[in-house]
Amino acid sequence: MNFWDYLGSRHEQLLMDAFQHASAVFQCMVVATVLGVLIGIVTYRSEWAGNLATLTTSTLLTIPSLALIGLLIPIVGLGVPPTVIALTLYGLLPIVRNAIVGLRGVDPALVDAAKGIGMSRTARLFKVELPLAWPPILTGIRVSTQMLMGIAAIAAYASGPGLGNEIFRGIGSLGSKNALNQVLAGTLGIVVLALLFDAAYVLIGRLTISRGIRV
Repeated sequence: MNFWDYLGSRHEQLLMDAFQHASAVFQCMVVATVLGVLIGIVTYRSEWAGNLATLTTSTLLTIPSLALIGLLIPIVGLGVPPTVIALTLYGLLPIVRNAIVGLRGVDPALVDAAKGIGMSRTARLFKVELPLAWPPILTGIRVSTQMLMGIAAIAAYASGPGLGNEIFRGIGSLGSKNALNQVLAGTLGIVVLALLFDAAYVLIGRLTISRGIRV
């Protein structure tokens, strides 16, 4: 059976795996974005706090994904829970780092001007600082998403959802007639999803970042 015949015979299962893969990454990115931006807001004003946040999240990223999922299995079991926890933790670093850099990069004169017209600290944060820091934050989200697309494939080790199951089935049956087709289908599916997500982020950037900031 050639690759295209394999896709035709397995398209329903592949589409389901692709949907589960995209859904897992999307939901974990939402959680990681909220946590990452909050950490950035709390720590960006302090040099040592910002460095600690960056160091902590970068340390998490050095843990091999297979090892982290393996450590989580005895605590939360198999399936979705270890996948969600691992992906969320891995997605933090680019968002935290870019949130801190973006917030620190806001022109102090603009913040002082907002303060001068009577804006509260909260209002300055949400109406001045975060909008100006949004471009680097969005870049961090894009980087995290691309990372998680690949890492999510490892979730199949813990019976997690996604295209990693197709890859693991192919690796587990090396030598069979469809082993290469399974690995290739899972891999190409992840690449296509990554490209679609990145295109969506480009569109979001065009819709949410004013031309003046982009320039």
